[in-house]
Amino acid sequence: MTEQLLQFPIIDPIIFSIGPVALRWYGMMYLIGFLAAMFIANKAADKSQGVWSRDQVSDLLFYGFLGVILGGRVGYVLFYQFEYFLADPLYLFQIWQGGMSFHGGLLGVIIAVYIFARKSNKSFLAVGDFVAPLVPIGLGMGRLGNFINAELWGRQTDVPWAMVFPTDPLKIPRHPSQLYEFFLEGVVLFAILYFISRKPRVLGLASGSFLIGYGVFRTIVEFFREPDAHLGLYFSFISKGQILSLPMILIGLLVIYLGYLSQEKTAIKTNSLPKTKARGKS
Repeated sequence: MTEQLLQFPIIDPIIFSIGPVALRWYGMMYLIGFLAAMFIANKAADKSQGVWSRDQVSDLLFYGFLGVILGGRVGYVLFYQFEYFLADPLYLFQIWQGGMSFHGGLLGVIIAVYIFARKSNKSFLAVGDFVAPLVPIGLGMGRLGNFINAELWGRQTDVPWAMVFPTDPLKIPRHPSQLYEFFLEGVVLFAILYFISRKPRVLGLASGSFLIGYGVFRTIVEFFREPDAHLGLYFSFISKGQILSLPMILIGLLVIYLGYLSQEKTAIKTNSLPKTKARGKS
């Protein structure tokens, strides 16, 4: 039976090392994602007719990077390891032990976008719409990094593409859920947001679509992903990832609704302005 299963391709997590310094595939995936996001953002800035500059893109990505790192760590500790934090508040700063949360990173990015928008005198939703298509790139590459590290694998299954992961102490066939997330949260979500952002849209549409898209895709994948051992499932069927994703869908719908409402108010105000008649020669 084991011989018929797909065996995980053993990949050394370290690409190369020089003394104590090592370049890991996980870090390389995020570096590739960051560079790809910068390339796409710079191209978008060049086509924005002066609305965005490359210097602003660099500043925004720097703010976003800090938001991901700080928010991701704080979110992981508060959402998934809160008991450790209560026992030892300094655990929050023990980053060498690992642990990052997407939902915490998202909150960090939202705060970073807000700060950048205030400093650059731009609309918060406009900055969010600019950032939204960039996020799935990093998400997708991060999920590939999870797959290479043989971590965050899926639940037990008998599907033909089930895999046995070397890090799994049970050595049972599981869903390669990291690849599901790479496809849905990375490839599909990027395609949707890229299509939306190609032309001027209602303010907040890209931001709201990202929140809805990620929330829906993450909720789906969680049915195939092994829940955290120390958390398990709530009410025997819902995971912490799904609980944190459901509000994203509702907030995304609210953002899009507010965007359309704002557009309608602007249109009404514009149409209600008195029109001046052109003066002709008598």
